[in-house]
Amino acid sequence: MLVAKMKVKPTKHRTMGRTTSLKFNTVFLWDTDELNKFRLALSNRFQAFHDLPNGEGTTMESNWKGIKEAITSTCHEVLGHKKHHHKEWISVDTLDKIFKKWRTRRQLSIPVEQEQRKLRHKLNTQK
Repeated sequence: MLVAKMKVKPTKHRTMGRTTSLKFNTVFLWDTDELNKFRLALSNRFQAFHDLPNGEGTTMESNWKGIKEAITSTCHEVLGHKKHHHKEWISVDTLDKIFKKWRTRRQLSIPVEQEQRKLRHKLNTQK
């Protein structure tokens, strides 16, 4: 009879269809015109939300969904989503510096190489 102890790691169940939340371009709010436009649109949305009948059927959850929808739709219309700007890993300025350094090293090494060739040629002809 064989007895063994094993540790079993349960697999993770990944839920499909889950999306990451998109970030809004809040840089536009630094501009006073865009900020005023955003405030006006948001106040209009909340005014429409407050005009709804506040009866027995409304719950805290439905109120929260309405507020959340008003804010996200206003942000989507006025601000828009952030765009990802991928930064280049090496800039044109850096490439220019590398090329300049390479060129100066090359210019400094040319006279040394010519001198070494002359010495080698002189040694080979003396034999």
